[in-house]
Amino acid sequence: MKIAIFGGTGFIGSAWIEQWVQNGGKVVLFTRQPAKVDFQELSESVAVQAWPLQEELKVDGVINLAGETINQRWTAKAKASILESRVNTTRQIVQQILNGQLQTPTLINGSAIGFYGHSLEKTFTERDPSVMKHNDFLGNVTAAWEAEAEKVLAAGTTRLVKTRFGVVLGRDGGALSRMALPYRLFAGGPIGNGEQWVSWIHLQDAIDLLNFCLREEQLSGPVNFTSPTSCTMNELGSAIAAVTRRPHWLPLPSFACKGLLGEMSDLILKGQKVTPQKALEHGFSFQYKTVEQALRDLL
Repeated sequence: MKIAIFGGTGFIGSAWIEQWVQNGGKVVLFTRQPAKVDFQELSESVAVQAWPLQEELKVDGVINLAGETINQRWTAKAKASILESRVNTTRQIVQQILNGQLQTPTLINGSAIGFYGHSLEKTFTERDPSVMKHNDFLGNVTAAWEAEAEKVLAAGTTRLVKTRFGVVLGRDGGALSRMALPYRLFAGGPIGNGEQWVSWIHLQDAIDLLNFCLREEQLSGPVNFTSPTSCTMNELGSAIAAVTRRPHWLPLPSFACKGLLGEMSDLILKGQKVTPQKALEHGFSFQYKTVEQALRDLL
């Protein structure tokens, strides 16, 4: 299969490309700065293509993971960039699919579990609606992102999967290295009240689920990219401490976290318990079902 990918130089995208090519697949990597992309070791299987597309291209699927990182202080400028980078890229992709320039039977479009909002009590599945509150930044971003992707359905020829990612745990990037650092320095401990939910997924399961979504033609709409078992922030910290053989003792109060990170502290101090109901119903099997299994592999 030949797959086009946007956001292929990021944490998830680059890992997906490496494994896809190792398994015999071909990739068209779209970027606005092709000269800065180095996939020399994969050059026979990865074609780096400038965007927007200037000629017709037919592929077996499109994966869109493009977007400005949310791991930065949420200033007004950063918020605008986080939203616009996702919505504008998705709009351009959809337009080129609808006008026939980019021909594909499947669009896998990125999203996030921030779509559901925050809760300590509720368990969210793909059947739950968006939070859609003006005071919930990530809820509004994901809702706008998904709404743009849904326009591809107008032609009736392209299947849409909306990948709602939880916290992706991997070795070389993502959130885990930041989470583990205080423990390696003997300074790890509870964050906030520690009861906030963390819905996570091992990077390998995320890659495998992307491939499952590409191949499973009956799967469409939102798909939660989370493990079957969420944990609380306190449970996650305790598990990191156990695996790294470090203490879990030094608390980071909510006010201190907010002072350090501003509004972005919502990513750490608030959470949601999200289950991958659709993936399980369609027969996907997770390699890493508990956070302890994932951390033993990664740390």
